[in-house]
Amino acid sequence: MSETGTVTGKASTTRGKAARPSLWLAVLSLTAFAVLIALGVWQVERRAWKLALIDRVEQRVHAAAQPIPSPVAWPAVSAASDEYRHVTITGRFLHDRETLVKAVTEEGGGYWVLTPLRRDDGTLVLINRGFVPAERRDAPTRQDGNPQGQVEVTGLLRVTEPKGGFLRNNDPVHERWYSRDVTAIAAARALHDVAPFFIDADAGSQSGSGPIGGLTVVRFPNNHLIYALTWFALAFMLAGKLFVTFGGGLFRRGRFIHEPASGFDAAARRTGSDAGTIVEPT
Repeated sequence: MSETGTVTGKASTTRGKAARPSLWLAVLSLTAFAVLIALGVWQVERRAWKLALIDRVEQRVHAAAQPIPSPVAWPAVSAASDEYRHVTITGRFLHDRETLVKAVTEEGGGYWVLTPLRRDDGTLVLINRGFVPAERRDAPTRQDGNPQGQVEVTGLLRVTEPKGGFLRNNDPVHERWYSRDVTAIAAARALHDVAPFFIDADAGSQSGSGPIGGLTVVRFPNNHLIYALTWFALAFMLAGKLFVTFGGGLFRRGRFIHEPASGFDAAARRTGSDAGTIVEPT
């Protein structure tokens, strides 16, 4: 009896040690499964938000042009409520205060030409008049494209782009601009009472050798469905692996426990007083 108890105790200890890593593996796997499902649900929600955004922007872009917000409303202008609104504005260009911002468009590499427009009330709004290639960077090469006197501009309202482009900061001192940062441009050109947004001029605004308007890219990447399906697929693959590892393992261990038991009882009946003898399963 003592020998049997010793062997049984060692087996129980071994099974206990083996069970602890399996338990932790199961917990970690279930946690990972929950995280993957949560990521998939989040991407589904993001997709719904993106579709609503695209629909909202499409309506703004194709709506009839409306006057820009009044100066009292400027502090409330935001990307969520105002960006890509189709607007109209009148005033006089200050061509001597223009700023060139690096750009890559369907026309190739070159610059956006941002020119302040002074309204009748004295306030200023930066107008992105459009694109010019590198060979027409210098203002004297496109003088015939600079309208004089009162003009009306229609275009899309855009929010400021602070600091700079990807891995490149604006450098006002050396006239290197990589983004349309309204605040920084206004400071560099000593402009006051400037709107906190700018306007991308519509196509057809070009005159002579002036900048080409209407090149605003209104496109939002929408890959959220693919991302969601990827997360869900990973979750179900992990669930399948869990079933094979732990579900199949439990089934096999159940068979192992019962089969030796019947062999042990049969041996005990055959040996009588030797009932305590350990019979190894074959």
